[in-house]
Amino acid sequence: MTDTPIPAEASDGVGVVLPPSIRDVEPVRSVRTPIRLEYDFIPSAAAQQYLRAYGEKRILGNRSPVDGAVFVPPRGVDPRHGVVADEMVDLADIGHVGSFCVTHLPIPGRRDLPVPYVSAWIHLDGADIGFLGLVAGCANEDVRIGMRVRAVWKPDGELGDTAENVLHWEPTGEPDVPIAEAGNRAWGAKQAAAADDDADGGDSGA
Repeated sequence: MTDTPIPAEASDGVGVVLPPSIRDVEPVRSVRTPIRLEYDFIPSAAAQQYLRAYGEKRILGNRSPVDGAVFVPPRGVDPRHGVVADEMVDLADIGHVGSFCVTHLPIPGRRDLPVPYVSAWIHLDGADIGFLGLVAGCANEDVRIGMRVRAVWKPDGELGDTAENVLHWEPTGEPDVPIAEAGNRAWGAKQAAAADDDADGGDSGA
């Protein structure tokens, strides 16, 4: 296959003479071509356990063997230290909003979801990082950092091996988590408390 040289006068549209049959047709400026990509995805062993647990209305995390941090979703490793993390932990389907945003763009395939809606990082009780979820069951302006939320699950007859079993997260009505302890700040607070305990233990031992 070789490239056919394009005359200079044709490249800028100057001097191009169209045949009479299409002379009155509007010039084509662009072409839109729909593209569909289908592929197979095989989850890791940890991800498979995580997704299958959703079919039983359970949420799993991984505990780090280094410092006990719990990751959700589980990856089978602690990416901070590059070590295997194969201990699975059952987590409650309740937690708090670590951070959030009000989204004005629709999600493809979710015609049931009116815009605007709230996307939030949900930090489950017992977990040390959050994951993305939808917050509903209250006005958007009532969503706030530290707000306690619980999972709203699909009916039992509609459950599958998918995180989509959780339709959204709704407020529990419990007191908020203090902002200083909400979201990723919770890990720092936990580490500081552990350091204080170690210091107190060292002092008492002396």
